[in-house]
Amino acid sequence: QVQLVESGGGLVQPGGSLRLSCAASGTIFSINVMAWYRQAPGKQRDLVATITSGGRTNYADSVKGRFTISRDYAKNTAYLQMNDLKPEDTADYYCNARARRDWREDENDYWGQGTQVTVSS
Repeated sequence: QVQLVESGGGLVQPGGSLRLSCAASGTIFSINVMAWYRQAPGKQRDLVATITSGGRTNYADSVKGRFTISRDYAKNTAYLQMNDLKPEDTADYYCNARARRDWREDENDYWGQGTQVTVSS
């Protein structure tokens, strides 16, 4: 399978910055879209940002202008640069990749285990 491992979470102060990383590994033929989701305690998992294989990005309104998603295609890694963090950004952040291991295989969605982000003074 394709394995995704997130890193970079932690405790930050309001107004601070944090960069999350998502490294994809395993047998990978191609990765179409990579995305970041987040889930606060007791809440549903919401889409934060997406980036296509061509570099096109989309953001949730709640993070637009503060967060930036990017990819290092050579490393099969996605990043989420988070600036001006607010307490409401506190959540578990999950990486998602729509990928396939082989050209003969359908695309599948793969998920990381998540990394916790806490924004508090």
